[in-house]
Amino acid sequence: METLFSRFYYLVENTDLTYTRYLYHQINWNNRLIGIVGSRGVGKTTMLFQYIKQNYPTGSTEVLYVSLDHIWFTTGSLWDLAVDFHNHGGKRLFLDEVHKYPDWSQVIKNIYDSFPEMKIVFTGSSILEIHKAKADLSRRAATYVLHGLSFREFIDYEYGIKINQLSLSDLLQKHVKISLEINKQIKPLVAFNEFLRYGYFPYYKEDKQIYHFRVLETINAIIDIDLPASQSMEHATLMKIKKLLSIISSIVPFTPNITKLASQIEVTRPALMNFLILLHNAHVLLLLDKKANGIKKLVKPEKIYLANTNYSYAFSGNNADIGNVRETFFFSQVQVTNSVSYSDETDFIVDNLYHFEIGGKDKTERQIQNLNNAYLAKDNIETGWGNHIPLWMFGLMY
Repeated sequence: METLFSRFYYLVENTDLTYTRYLYHQINWNNRLIGIVGSRGVGKTTMLFQYIKQNYPTGSTEVLYVSLDHIWFTTGSLWDLAVDFHNHGGKRLFLDEVHKYPDWSQVIKNIYDSFPEMKIVFTGSSILEIHKAKADLSRRAATYVLHGLSFREFIDYEYGIKINQLSLSDLLQKHVKISLEINKQIKPLVAFNEFLRYGYFPYYKEDKQIYHFRVLETINAIIDIDLPASQSMEHATLMKIKKLLSIISSIVPFTPNITKLASQIEVTRPALMNFLILLHNAHVLLLLDKKANGIKKLVKPEKIYLANTNYSYAFSGNNADIGNVRETFFFSQVQVTNSVSYSDETDFIVDNLYHFEIGGKDKTERQIQNLNNAYLAKDNIETGWGNHIPLWMFGLMY
C-alpha cells in the first residue's frame, strides 16, 4: 500500500486547481457512495484530485486514490486494500477506472456494507450500466455523468471568461440581452469555430496540433479497451464495431437502414442494434429517436450522429460537412440538460415541446412558419432577434 500512497501524493501535488468542470459543483460529495461515469478524456480523474487537494491536507492518511488498472492489482485485491486502509484510519476511498477490475460492483458493495464510516467515490467508463450492476449499486450510489466541455466551459477554460449557465427558458426568452452582454467580453464566433474543432476534450490544451490524432486514439481505446472491459467481446466483434463506426462517420447524420447496415458488417439485426446502443452509451454516437428516453431501448433510431463536433473534424478534417457539424453541436450540447428527439417537421424537438431548425445566417422561417414554439438556431450571427437565436448560445446550458 505504501507504493499506492506515494503515487497518490505525487499526483495530487501536481494537480492544477485553476479550472474545475461544471459537475464538480453539482456533486453532493457528502454521499457515502458516489459513482461518476463519462467518456475517456473528459476529466474525471482530474476532478477527483482537485477535490482531494482542496479538502485534505498534504500527506493525509485518511484519504486514498487508486486506479484499478494499476499494476499493484495484478497481485493485490481491492478488498484487501480496503481492509488495510480502514484498519489504518482510512475514511475516504477514491477508486478510478473500476470497469477494469473483475466483479468491481460486488467488491464495492462489500466495502460499502462492511465499513459504514467509510465514503467511496468511484469512476468508470460511460458504458457502465450501474443500474444493472450485479450488486445493485443503483440503490446505494449517487450517480453522475460527466460530459465533455460545453462551449460555456470552453470560453472559461481557454479565455478565462466566466459566463453563467443558462436554462432553456432563459435562453429562449432573454437571448438578445444575454448575447449583447457576452459580446462585450468576447467575439463569440471566433471562439465558437475553435470549439467546434478542438474544444470538447480538456486535453486539447496539451498539444492542439496532434489533438485530432489523440481524439481518434480515444475512440480506439474506447472500443479496444473499455468495451471488452465492460462486455464480453471477441476481437472479431470489435473489428465489426469499428467497421460500423467507419461507415456511419462517413455519412453522418446517418438515417439508418438497419437490415442493409447489418448485412454490410455481417451481423444480425439485434447484434447491430446492440452495437449502436453500446456506442451511444460510450458517448461515441448520439442516437436520435422519435421520443427521447433516459435509457436507450432496442428500437431503430431515426438518425445517428457522432457524439461531438470534434469527432467530425477528427474523422473528416476540413471536409467535415458544416450542416452536420451544426446539428451535432446543437444535439450534443442540449441533450445534456434537456431531452432531444426527432421531429417530422424540423431538425429537432426539445422536451417534446420546442421545435428547432438549425442552419446558417440566411436560414428562413419557411419550415417553422406554421408551428407553435418554433425557433431557428442560426450559425454565423452574434446576436439574434425574435425566434432567431445564435447557434453558439445553445452551448451555454451546462
